[in-house]
Amino acid sequence: MSRTANRDMPSWGLMLARRLGFGRNPLRRRLDRIQSLVVLTAVLVAVLMIPVAVTVSRGVTHSIEQSEAVRRATMTEVRARALEDTPPAIPEAGAEATSRVRVSWTDPAGWPHEGRANVPLGTAKDAEVTIWLDRSGGIAIPPRRPGDSAAVGGAVGLSTAMVSWLLIAGLARLSVVPLDRRRLRDWDREWAMVGPRWRHRST
Repeated sequence: MSRTANRDMPSWGLMLARRLGFGRNPLRRRLDRIQSLVVLTAVLVAVLMIPVAVTVSRGVTHSIEQSEAVRRATMTEVRARALEDTPPAIPEAGAEATSRVRVSWTDPAGWPHEGRANVPLGTAKDAEVTIWLDRSGGIAIPPRRPGDSAAVGGAVGLSTAMVSWLLIAGLARLSVVPLDRRRLRDWDREWAMVGPRWRHRST
């Protein structure tokens, strides 16, 4: 392809600008350009919300991990024995499915204890299980795993992005409504001026 042909071909940016109404097309009105600017601004803000959502996700993940680290420091992991059978494991439920059963354990002083704890489905009676104790020696909810914190942070980040995009789209649509009304009024006014001339010429 010759250099002249390359110069004659509009660049990608110029083509995009024309599509958005920023060219010198005489059919484009000022309202059309304003509407294109609103749409372009909404798109740019939506794109900028992506790093914001990523930052929120990382912040939530870090906050949860710190909180769980503090909880883990105040808890003790001990081995216990299941005193009951749990329901059979369900493959569809995954490895995280648990059932609350009676368990027994012995504290460092040698005193026996019993309580109820959540253990994985499929655990048989007398099987060894892991439980977590708080400072008072009672059974506590196990701390989150690092993967769980990342999952919660990712869900919060994705929700932030989705909500912000819906809000941006709604605001952009509301901003365009008065422009559409103004455009319709201008068309009606211009047709009222041009319509009689066309009808007069056709007769």
